[in-house]
Amino acid sequence: MKFETRLAATSALIDLTPLVDVVFLMLIFFIITSDILPLKSLNIQNPPLAIRTAPRTTQIIIVMDAQNVIYLGSKKEIIDLESFEESLRKEIEKNRLANPGADTTLCLSIDKRVEYGTFLRLFSLAQKFDTKLRLVYRDTSICTN
Repeated sequence: MKFETRLAATSALIDLTPLVDVVFLMLIFFIITSDILPLKSLNIQNPPLAIRTAPRTTQIIIVMDAQNVIYLGSKKEIIDLESFEESLRKEIEKNRLANPGADTTLCLSIDKRVEYGTFLRLFSLAQKFDTKLRLVYRDTSICTN
């Protein structure tokens, strides 16, 4: 007995739905079973020091903006030019008590729009103290302006 089929011959199509399901299940399995940190940290044991060493230098930041407002220290305390010397003296003393034996450096960051006379007054007041001075500037060799 011979059966006749009326179906047209087609190219071999593979149903990818089960494959996608299996890949999705494997992905979930690997995400759940993997470590959160892919690299374990190295177990390095540093030797202890018998003495506590202070930093070699400590910095006090002094900022003057274009409106001649002076900010002193890490907390950016606002002071005027008349009380600058006394406030700086207190800040240096506080810094020296916190870090005995460390050199104190005054970092002056002055806006370029500050008048030259005002800058010189601030600079001369900062020079009265027995500290190193550092002027903060922007390196023009790396600027694109």
